[in-house]
Amino acid sequence: MDVDVAGRNAETFPALHVWGWEIAAYLFLGGLAAGLLILSGWMHRREAPEKLSPALAWLAPLLAPAVLSAGMFALFLDLENKWNVWRFYTTFRWSAPMSWGAWILALVYPASLLFAWAAWSESGPAGRRWVTGAPFPLRRTIAGLNIACGVALGVYTGILLSALGARPLWNSPLLGPLFLLSGLSAAAALLVLLEKDREWRHRLARLDVRLIAAEAAVLALFFLALLTGGQAQRAAAELFFGGPYTAVFWTAVVFSGMALPVWLERLEKQGRVAHTAVAPVLVLFGGLALRAVLVLAGQASSWEVLL
Repeated sequence: MDVDVAGRNAETFPALHVWGWEIAAYLFLGGLAAGLLILSGWMHRREAPEKLSPALAWLAPLLAPAVLSAGMFALFLDLENKWNVWRFYTTFRWSAPMSWGAWILALVYPASLLFAWAAWSESGPAGRRWVTGAPFPLRRTIAGLNIACGVALGVYTGILLSALGARPLWNSPLLGPLFLLSGLSAAAALLVLLEKDREWRHRLARLDVRLIAAEAAVLALFFLALLTGGQAQRAAAELFFGGPYTAVFWTAVVFSGMALPVWLERLEKQGRVAHTAVAPVLVLFGGLALRAVLVLAGQASSWEVLL
């Protein structure tokens, strides 16, 4: 699989699609889990437990490892030799992004489970606290650890693609920050869906608008770098500007996943429309669509234009 995706022989592999929905789902769910860890960890360090809503106090830390596990299951489905996963942990290769990912996950899982335990025991529903609560200073330390793990995980989901330089669309250092911001935006949208407290819901929605704006700026820089790059990079960018991925990218990612949710949030803030689940659902859909279209289009891009 790695040879097919990363191979530079454009005559042998002109536009071979090896990665499908499983990788897109893994990248999306991994980014979503990273965003949940960062946002909940940040809020736990800023606010006392009693000031946080249930969604932020214990539900987000609890969801993060569950969402990550769903993403890992999607990745497991994609593996050709599924029972050789353990081999990732018998060595460490500095130049291999999957080796980095395996060891990042080895840190993220215990940290996220520890955070879930601390948050649940401190702020979980009455009658369900079956463990002793963690002291507040310790919980803040655990929250900080999860912020660091979340950043590493979120950036890694982009580096996994950008390290494959054989595909010019992916050969960009901006994919790491782009996927990190997209994961944060998706996490904020999910928390808006789950949030019952009106004040916190508005705060999270405003945060999501800022994250979408930052994501859009990095996405614009990503395409600007492609359009001002070499012939292969320009050809990769043209897949989204008149090419086969134009319609799905501009409708599913830019319009439905970014522009429309921001507009709906503005209308809600002005009191012109009532709060609905439409905007956050669109953000989540856009985050998944972004990864799906980049995974597929990246495999369609190649260096054959230079031959």
